[in-house]
Amino acid sequence: MRDDDTARDHVTSLERGLSVMEILAANAAGLTLTETAEKAGLTRAGARRFLLTLVATGYAVQSGRNFSLSPRLLTQARIWLHGVPLWTFAEPFMKETAAKLHESCSAATLSGEDMVYVARVPGPRIIGVDLQVGAHLPAFCTAMGRVLLSGLTDADLEGFLARAAIVQRTPKTVTDQAKLADIIGRVRTDGHAIVDEELEIGLRSIAVPLRDRSGAIVAAINISTQSTRHTPAEMEAEILPLLREMAARISDFFVVQ
Repeated sequence: MRDDDTARDHVTSLERGLSVMEILAANAAGLTLTETAEKAGLTRAGARRFLLTLVATGYAVQSGRNFSLSPRLLTQARIWLHGVPLWTFAEPFMKETAAKLHESCSAATLSGEDMVYVARVPGPRIIGVDLQVGAHLPAFCTAMGRVLLSGLTDADLEGFLARAAIVQRTPKTVTDQAKLADIIGRVRTDGHAIVDEELEIGLRSIAVPLRDRSGAIVAAINISTQSTRHTPAEMEAEILPLLREMAARISDFFVVQ
């Protein structure tokens, strides 16, 4: 679109009205007409028209001389958020972290005995396991799976381990139910899981939980790497802080919803 087309189609009054909304949003206790006009760079008459329009449409409320936003704006935001998948928001954070580390980054939820991938940013290096969104892997021997299992109660975890198909994937795969229960218990305490070549030789993974507003684990997110690139200790020292930071940013969206 040409600059003159942009200028012709630009609605200045809408821009100013949105600016007034942003100013009110930044001042939750409310502002007087004079204060709003000063912050928005408007005349008192102009600010008054915008404020009264917001009140009339239900986006603002007036209490004495003060104007403040109403909950209607939050309601509209919630409607929009519920219409857009969480992972649409998560992927930019995942891509940013994957790019910093030059490794793959994935997110998963628990489905029966498996963890299922709900988002994935592939790394520049090829691994043997072909993973795409919707792919399933056994929860008991994967880092994200163990993080998800750590959110179960002791009774539910015991039931899971009793019915799950626990099979040897590599010589390093832990298959003993008691040992698995201990490992998952440590994951619950530590807040992260590392799986070292239990799913595939040459593959290491570290994962942390994503939590909702109640603190419950609703998903897990991980970084996978080749065993020749990072030792488990290096993963804890170098990758875990970035992974936790990313998870905290993504978890904010669970809290909003």
